[in-house]
Amino acid sequence: MKIEINIPELETERLILRGPKPGDWQAEADFRASDRAKFVGGTETRLRVWRRFASRWGHWATHGYGMFTVTMRGSDEPLGVVGPLFPDGWSEPELGWILYAAAEGKGIAHEAASACRRYVYDDLGWTTAISYINPENTRSRALAERLGCVIEPDAKHPFDVPCLVYRHPAPEAAA
Repeated sequence: MKIEINIPELETERLILRGPKPGDWQAEADFRASDRAKFVGGTETRLRVWRRFASRWGHWATHGYGMFTVTMRGSDEPLGVVGPLFPDGWSEPELGWILYAAAEGKGIAHEAASACRRYVYDDLGWTTAISYINPENTRSRALAERLGCVIEPDAKHPFDVPCLVYRHPAPEAAA
């Protein structure tokens, strides 16, 4: 039995943000085996990475939204994942991002996160968004601040490691 999941495609000047595809697996496995994964749970076994990868479809099926795979226009090579997520046990939905090494330093994360934030505000009707960020992840923190986010020092988070909660500006302020 095949289950159809309706995943929209977002477009920016340079990017296509699309749903996950089986061919994205190796890029995710490579990322999760690299030092770049240290701020998002660290390296994991291939089995755990597979479960995490497969859960992207489950999140879309369960919530009707989820992480988009980021690609450049004209290429289907995955550059990372960006989008809304709300796993069980979290107090509110998050706008998250993970970019692979090939996307580093090109403004891709900002462009993709901005498009996703417009999507969650305009299409999903969110009135607020947060992003969970490891305090040592200076690049992710800089992106959050560039997006106009501010730290909520008293906000709770679902992790057993240090984490900062960044609050995104409201829809009317983020435009």
